[in-house]
Amino acid sequence: MRKLMMAGAIACFGVLSTAPVMAQESSVDASTVLAVVNGTEITLGHVILLRTQLPEQYLQAPDDVLFEGILNQLIDQTLLGDTVATDSLEMRLALENEARAIRAASAIDGVIGTEPTEEELQAAYQETVAAIPEEEEFNASHILVETEDEAKAIISELEGGADFAELAKEKSTGPSGPNGGELGWFGRGSMVPDFENAAIALDVGAISAPVQTQFGWHVIKLNDKRIKPAPTLAEIRDQLVQQIQSQKLEARITELRDGASVETMTEGFDPANIRNLDLLTE
Repeated sequence: MRKLMMAGAIACFGVLSTAPVMAQESSVDASTVLAVVNGTEITLGHVILLRTQLPEQYLQAPDDVLFEGILNQLIDQTLLGDTVATDSLEMRLALENEARAIRAASAIDGVIGTEPTEEELQAAYQETVAAIPEEEEFNASHILVETEDEAKAIISELEGGADFAELAKEKSTGPSGPNGGELGWFGRGSMVPDFENAAIALDVGAISAPVQTQFGWHVIKLNDKRIKPAPTLAEIRDQLVQQIQSQKLEARITELRDGASVETMTEGFDPANIRNLDLLTE
């Protein structure tokens, strides 16, 4: 139902009525009547609500264009609706589901509509950080060449006092070469196994023997290692807000279920029935 109404609302901007817009008094509210169609009132509230459902590109149109298009759409919908003498079962059920969803959404806004307090965020942050397991990180550089002999020659140069970064810039075929071979910080599982195993086995400052991977031959230097720092509150603030809101909503639903009478009649019910659209035909 909503999709059909939205499609009509979008289509209405292609053919706008040329009827003049009536001047309104300065004091208006949602109940202000803008049109009466065969006795059915269309109010400013109806227009405002339909506007909120329009795609973003339509909201760029001038207010007078939007107003006229939406009002004409509501008039057309009313006229078309009047031609349906009796609501079908599918229509009645759709309206019931829509009303249920709208009321539930309003209740959800009441539960999570306000931002968590700083105290709530701090508590959630401390709980989240405490649950994060310690993870070791490694900082390495490498020089990538095509053959083992090239890698051995580079190691000889390094042992003779050559600068690792300068050799990487000069001889590495990898994309990190221009940056002195630096790969930055990485955790376990981030690199191909042979490279990773060789890198993390090194002492800080040490240089590896030639290491072969599918990319070629590597000479690796372990620059540093550390325990990965916990994320800051600012970095995960949005995640914490969602987490707190979800917990509040879950608590509210649990409270409602505990205080409600809910009886299900599903014993012996075949779940495959939910695919049977023929049941909606009266």
